[in-house]
This record gives sequence, C-alpha cells and structure tokens, in this order.
Amino acid sequence: MRRIFPGAALVVLASFLSSCVIGPKYIKPAVAAPTAFRGPEGAAQQSSMADLPWWEVFHDETLQGLIRTALAHNQDLRIAISRVEQARQLSVQARSQYYPSVGYEGGVSAGKNESLGVVSESGGKTRGTLLAGFGATWELDVWGRIRWANEASLANFLASEQGRRGVMLSLGSTVAQSYFELLDLDLRLDIARRDTASFEDSLKIFRARLEGGTASRLETSRAEAAMASTGANIPDLERQIAIQENEIRLLIGADPGPIPRQGTLLEQTVPPEVPAGLPSALLERRPDVLQAELAVRAANAQVGIASTAFFPQIGLTGLLGRASSPLESFAWGANTVWSTAASIAGPIYEGPSLRAQKRQAVAHWEETRIEYERAALAAFRDVSNALFNRQKLEEVRTRQATAVQAYREAVDVATQRYTAGKSSYYEVLEAQQELFPAENALAQTELNRRLAIVQLYQALGGGWKLTDAEWSGPPPGPSANPRQ
Repeated sequence: MRRIFPGAALVVLASFLSSCVIGPKYIKPAVAAPTAFRGPEGAAQQSSMADLPWWEVFHDETLQGLIRTALAHNQDLRIAISRVEQARQLSVQARSQYYPSVGYEGGVSAGKNESLGVVSESGGKTRGTLLAGFGATWELDVWGRIRWANEASLANFLASEQGRRGVMLSLGSTVAQSYFELLDLDLRLDIARRDTASFEDSLKIFRARLEGGTASRLETSRAEAAMASTGANIPDLERQIAIQENEIRLLIGADPGPIPRQGTLLEQTVPPEVPAGLPSALLERRPDVLQAELAVRAANAQVGIASTAFFPQIGLTGLLGRASSPLESFAWGANTVWSTAASIAGPIYEGPSLRAQKRQAVAHWEETRIEYERAALAAFRDVSNALFNRQKLEEVRTRQATAVQAYREAVDVATQRYTAGKSSYYEVLEAQQELFPAENALAQTELNRRLAIVQLYQALGGGWKLTDAEWSGPPPGPSANPRQ
C-alpha cells in the first residue's frame, strides 16, 4: 500500500490541477447585425418565411416528389452524410483520450545465460523464460490538452452537420429552380409555336393576295422568312428541354430521361407576402453561417492545444502479469509481477518551434473569425437582394404584361387593316416581330419572380426548424415516381 500511495496521490493532485486549463476561453465573435433587412420589405418582423417547411413553400406535388427523391438519392448529399460520419468517429477518437489505454503483452524466449533477451548467469545451462501480463497507460489532462482536442473535434463534427444541412437546403432550392426553369422552357416553346403559327397565317393571307394579283412576291418572301426564323426556335428549345430534364435527373440520382410536369409555369403561385424576420435571427439559422462560427470554435481550441505544448505531459503506467524462468514454474503464484510508475516529460528548448506553432494557431483563428464575419455579411446581402428582386420584378411584370397585351392588339388590328387594304404588309410583320420578344421577356420575368422566392427561402435558411427525419417531407401523394 505504501508503494501504491505515491501514484494515488498523483491522481488526487491532478484532479486539483485540472482547473488550471491553459488556453483562451471561447467567445463567439460579435457581428453588428442591422436592425432590419435593407429592402422594400425590410421592416423588422418576428415571423419569417424560413420557419416554413419546404413543402409549404413549393406547393407543386410533382416538385415535392422531385425534392423528396433528391434528398434520398442525391450523390452530393450522400457524400456530405459520409463526411459527417467521419467527423463523428474522429470526435469519438478524441474523447477516448480521457480514459486509460489498456493492452496486453507477452513473450517467450529460450537460450543459454539469457532471459527474455537479457544476459543472465545460468551456469551455462539452457533455460526458457515466459512473460505474460496486462499494461495500462493514462495521461493526466492537467493543462487541458485533451479537453481542447475534444472541443476541436466536437466543433468539427457539428460543423459537418451544418454542412450537411446546408447541402440539403441548397439541394432542395436547386431542384426547385431547375424545375421552374424547365417549366419556363415549356412556356417559351409554347410561345414559339404560337408565334410560328401566327406568321404562317400571315403567309397564307399574303399568298392568297399574291395569287389574286394584289400583292407582290416580296410580301410572301418576307413572311416566309419570318416564319422560318421564329420556327427555328422550336427545335432549339426542345433541345434545351431535354438537357434540363437530364440535369434534374442527375440531381435526383437517376438516369437521363423525361421529367413529369404538373401544370405550367404561370400556374405556379407566388406568395403575396414573404416575411424575412429579424436579421439577428438569420445568424442562428443559416447553415453556412453556423458552420463558419463552429470553425472559429475549432480554431480557438487549436490555440488551446498549442498553448499546452509549453507544459509537461504527466502520465501513469501500470503492469500486472506473470513471469517464469524456467518455464515449468510459470503456474506458481510466486511468479506474479506488477509495477506502477508515473512519468513527466516536457520541452526545455526546441528553438522557435513551439512559439511558431502557437502563432500559426492564432493566425488561423483570426482567419476563421474573418470568414465568419464575411459569411454573416453575405447572408444579409443575399436576403436584401432577394427582397429587392421580388418587389422590382413585380413592377417589371406589370409593365411587360401591358406591353404584350398591346402588341397582341396591334397584330390583330394590323392584320384586319391589311386584309381591308388599308395598310401595307410591313405593319403586320412589324407587329408580329415585336410581339415575339415581348412575350419571351415576360416569360423570363415570370420565371425570375418564382426564382426570387426560391432564392429568398434559401437565403433565410429555410426549414431550419426541421429535424433530420422531417426534412424528407410529408408522405408522397399519388403522383408517379420521378425516378422511373
């Protein structure tokens, strides 16, 4: 007992010294959040669009099925999940340093004047030696090196979790954006077909007047050229549609193929009100901002690890086993062996190495702090841009819709005037040629209005209240599997 007492006393002493943790205490970097988002809808609000689950923002059942399938089969998300598991196991490895390391050892030897590799006098006789036992080592975390290592690994694990949630949010937003872009191509294809048919009707009128001798070949040639030029957009749009469908199939982890639709782009409703919430709350729900903040915590822990390198490491070792020489006496209790020991090791002089390591850790912490501030500023910018886009696009749409309606009336009036012989064919072609780009511009604005909602939902960190199990969404409806 007297021999064991020094080791026990060392353990008690280490428990008292455990409060002497070396290193900087973590303090979350302060970010001066604005009182309200800059933008037409920037008034401070408690509620936010980000509180809604994604299926209450995107009401199209086909789109919901695509998002649900992507969350289950997308390769990028599966890679992110694997990275989370790696970080989890690294955290377990770091936590295991709190406990003693127990192992076993054994050895057998035979020789003259030798015992387990050590020369010993045996009168020139051949003899055998056997040793078998258990050993244990334990580092006393007096200065907090192990605790800092655990904090760093835990922060990295939580950061990987936020990275995975960021991939889930980005994936859902990307699928929604790609689906709306596909519907936009469908709308443009419909416009191209209608305008081509309109030019074809004009060509029929010009040909009839040419046959009647009241028109020239110039009129039919101009009308035919306009029809062919507009019609050339049809196969090109069909090509773009096939490519867009393949892109969506890649997002959902499926082979190239068609994508089902539900309705048209114009039938996709745009929410009348989209509260953004408080800017300060944005820092607590955006996955990329949370990930950047956890990187600062991990870097702070690395500074702590570098600080403890200046102090000695204290450890305990123990051995319990049996030894025998000669071999036939191994079973006798008199051959039990045990030992306990304490060790201390620390640096005396290593040049500028240790100081350089700590300065490097501090510089890395400064880098992560600046990156966190940049991520926060980028988050405020994204929300402000989305709010501006939403309001201004509403104004653009109103004016473009008026222009399209006016051009359509102009085409009808010009056609009637030409048929009545009151105007030239130039008026008909000019009105038709102005209508086609105006309709395409309106279609682009309709797409942008819906993309602004997608971008705002992503910028606000939408779905932040959802658990991992809830992210898959409600049970699918009767629509077909988009992977088939």
